[in-house]
Amino acid sequence: MYQINLTFTYILQYPPDSLISDYRLALASDHLRQIERQQISPPSYILQSDYIEKLPHINWPKRDLRASLKTKRLAGALLISTIVLAALLGNAKKSTSTTTATNDELCLTPYCVKAANYILESIDETVNPCENFFEFACGTWLKNNRIPDDAGSQDTFNVLRNQLDNDIVDILTLPLPTGMTNIQCINNTRVLYDSCIDEATIEATGVNTLLSAINTEFGGWPILQNSAWNASTYNLSVLLQKLREYNQNIIYSFGTSIDDQNSTVYFIRVSQSDLALEQRARYDNETSVTIAYRQFIYDLASLLTNVTNTTQLQQDVVDIFEFEKNISRHHLTPAEQRAKQNETVRTTIGNLSQTFTTDFEFTNYLRQVYLSAGVTLNDNDIVSISDLDFLRNASKIVSQSQIRVIQNYVIWRFVMNRVSDLPKRYRLTREAFDREFRGTSSQRARSIVCGSFVNNNMGFAVSKVYVARYFDENAKNQSSEMISNIRNAFIDMVQSSTWMDVDSKKKAIEKAKAIDEQIGYPKYVGDSNTTELERMYSTYTFNGSYISNVLKLLQIKSRESLQRLRETVDRKAWGTSPPTVVNAFYTPSRNQISFPAGILQTPFFHKDAPKYLNYGGIGAVIGHEITHGFDDNGRQFDKDGNRVLWWSQATIDKFIELKTCIVDQYSNYTVAQINKTVNGSQTQGENIADNGGIKEAFNAYKKLSLTTNDINLPGLKKYTSEQLFFIWFARIRCYAEYNDYVAYSYRNWAKTNGNVDRRLPGLTKYSAEQLFFINYGQVWCSKMTNANALNRVLTGVHSPGQFRVIGPTSNFEEFATVFSCKPGQNNSPVNRCSVW
Repeated sequence: MYQINLTFTYILQYPPDSLISDYRLALASDHLRQIERQQISPPSYILQSDYIEKLPHINWPKRDLRASLKTKRLAGALLISTIVLAALLGNAKKSTSTTTATNDELCLTPYCVKAANYILESIDETVNPCENFFEFACGTWLKNNRIPDDAGSQDTFNVLRNQLDNDIVDILTLPLPTGMTNIQCINNTRVLYDSCIDEATIEATGVNTLLSAINTEFGGWPILQNSAWNASTYNLSVLLQKLREYNQNIIYSFGTSIDDQNSTVYFIRVSQSDLALEQRARYDNETSVTIAYRQFIYDLASLLTNVTNTTQLQQDVVDIFEFEKNISRHHLTPAEQRAKQNETVRTTIGNLSQTFTTDFEFTNYLRQVYLSAGVTLNDNDIVSISDLDFLRNASKIVSQSQIRVIQNYVIWRFVMNRVSDLPKRYRLTREAFDREFRGTSSQRARSIVCGSFVNNNMGFAVSKVYVARYFDENAKNQSSEMISNIRNAFIDMVQSSTWMDVDSKKKAIEKAKAIDEQIGYPKYVGDSNTTELERMYSTYTFNGSYISNVLKLLQIKSRESLQRLRETVDRKAWGTSPPTVVNAFYTPSRNQISFPAGILQTPFFHKDAPKYLNYGGIGAVIGHEITHGFDDNGRQFDKDGNRVLWWSQATIDKFIELKTCIVDQYSNYTVAQINKTVNGSQTQGENIADNGGIKEAFNAYKKLSLTTNDINLPGLKKYTSEQLFFIWFARIRCYAEYNDYVAYSYRNWAKTNGNVDRRLPGLTKYSAEQLFFINYGQVWCSKMTNANALNRVLTGVHSPGQFRVIGPTSNFEEFATVFSCKPGQNNSPVNRCSVW
């Protein structure tokens, strides 16, 4: 079969009033790559009109934003496009389909052509999908993509996040949409961004503001003051309290969370805090990471002071590291925390000192911390304490350590978190450490760093503009329909399960039906009434230096967290993550699934995509999040978000048996580049969700396909839509960014011609079912640096991308059926693991 590598450009033939419908798509071969490299931009009159605000998400090259298309270039492109399109159509007519699809009509819309191109540029058809589906779905992508210098990995999520980061910078720098210029919180996001991007003022301000806070509020930093440090000012409880007012949890972590036994109220949570190197295994042996970490401490401290006693400085660095190393020996891994959830102590403020005794006095500390935010704790306020062994042992280590060492360590951890806010020469002290620890070789662009900082702290204000400028409202309705279909598919799986008793099934179905769904953005972000949004950010005003603004933000965030204790939980409200993220969530205490606007875009979702692509993309994500409500953690929460025993013991015992199979399966997967195995216990929740999610999405799609036809993709006719589902799933992980030159013409074309589920050009040898699996697989195409791979194995709760493809597909019998796999092939084992 003749296959072609497709690229796109626009052919403008008629005036602006018929702009969209009269753009002509040029489908071109490698000859058009030169045109693409020249970065064609839309005509100037388009950009000068108010229509630009209504355009779909397009990443036009900024330096050419006001360049017009050249007549000579257009003529050549049109000639090439005519020849290539004729070749494609002729080839489509000659193709003989071996698939089970019911509709052999090709889809030659711009979106379908582009989707086909994504798949063709990723799959490696020399690999047998029944032997290694990851290599089949992602093999060519793996060969052709590199990891950016400022990242430790490359995958679809990172590509979309990079695009989102650039969109956010545009939101914070380009003219605002009509009607948003007077929204104060949006203007404040720009003030904050401007202070971050203003390197000249940051350099002029230096580190005095930060050092002043350390000296006046935190009791000084001995490593800088040497013998001049006044040890009489030391008081650990006061020090940790002051740092908590700046939203810093060091050694111990304190905060406000939804009460896991009464999801209508909040309670106080106490647990271990994080480590600088994240996992205790990092401290066991001397490695390039531990050497770089100590050098980081030394270099930054040296730069912050003119101290001449390098011997004392070196000793302080060693002492800081050894103190943290001692604490790390008792730090629980995510897998251990998961296994010890039932060991959490629940008590009250009044009984805390009698219930939980350590060398650190938690009761008075908590009272003072909450009082700093204007909250007076009562004796009957609930406190939940987890990671008990760490809290006891860390408190003992603290009580036995020298006060200079403790003060040095605590202040170091605070300063380490603020290095990115300092002048460039201080930021550079971190580069060597990040190279060893993260696998990055350069820093991200300052504009991206600043945009991300603003979005992380004022994301809902940023989202107000993002939704208006980029979000397609069709995504909400179509996603809601998909959620309903996939939820029903999960309920069917519950009803047909053989390991649950009748009563447990009934309650599981009730919980599934009760799952609250949040799609795109909260109502107050899209409303013309901005009262709620302005109220949310009423204290977010900035007029100082960047570091001053950062310190103010930290205090605001801390107060908000502490004051939440006296609020009532709205279980139907949007969560804390803004719409401007590329992710999806399940919250057990709310029994809620969330799909922010940032993930509802190509290649996860497109309103005009064939259904097998959408179901293999966002559909599998939806199924994944639904299944989280019934994984090893989610199954402990009922439909109202309360941690109660709602399954029979017989059902629980059978669940443990089934999920142990998955734990063992993934524990035998080896990350070849570092020769380490996946932690099946640590990743079990995500693995259960992956395995359940793909089945729910596929079953929902199959049920839907009984009443609708499928679309063929060009060059991929030999794949069924089921196969393309899985390939596309993997492809999302390796989605390569293309300038979306076809977006102008597509919307009106779709309105005129309609969009049934037809086959994709170049992919007609694949059935709809095969394309479903191909899509699924391509979600997780990814590659990592060795440092990043090690971090994922040690700390990650998600399996590496290749095993998120191989694991779920090898456990799904339908995959073997649609690809005609024989029992015993690598991706079609005789014995499979299955919970849902």
